[in-house]
Amino acid sequence: MNDTERRFTRGLVEVRAAGDSRTIGGYAAKFNTLSRNLGGFVERIDPRFFAKSEGDGWPRAMARYNHDNMALLGTTRAGTLRLVTDGVGLDYAVDCPAARADVYELVQRGDISESSFAFFTFEDDWSMTDDGFPVRTLLSGQLVDVAPVNDPAYLDTSTGLRSLAEKAGADLAEVRQAAEAGELKRFLGAPPPTIIPASGQGEPHPVVAVRQRRAELNRRRTF
Repeated sequence: MNDTERRFTRGLVEVRAAGDSRTIGGYAAKFNTLSRNLGGFVERIDPRFFAKSEGDGWPRAMARYNHDNMALLGTTRAGTLRLVTDGVGLDYAVDCPAARADVYELVQRGDISESSFAFFTFEDDWSMTDDGFPVRTLLSGQLVDVAPVNDPAYLDTSTGLRSLAEKAGADLAEVRQAAEAGELKRFLGAPPPTIIPASGQGEPHPVVAVRQRRAELNRRRTF
């Protein structure tokens, strides 16, 4: 998966140091915490999700206000952004430049109070919560940036739906329609058996139908 995704955390961004350093920080991501409904599914972040990025020294990771390239706050390369994972999640501290004193002041006043992070997903998994709701678990990926944000909205979840479509062997359009209808769980787990009435005109379960079509195409390619 090569598309950038963005999520926010309910953890606060706060002033970490005053004076010349103007340091702010907080948790950009929290582990093993279910997100709110993302449009038919929820997410959780596995504690090992950032292991590769951390092991590589957080290459090219940045802190940007509202994820905006024109509002760069710091980078790991320059040492002005410091990242660490612990039992809670991914914690960041960034030294705001003089040109971004406005961001520091907004955090100090409480106008900016939440954070977000952008990432690429390498591996994920799909399952169900105890309540029978679809859940996507982010297993491994690469951090792009952390960001104090004005509006901590979940942005585009199309990458997650594409992941589910690939794992279920289904059409993306069909998965999107199911997400809008709150019926994603039909793509998870073993599909129910196909029941053919006496007339022989029964329709298979949607997941079964998709898999049957794919199997037929693969069979034809072998000849």
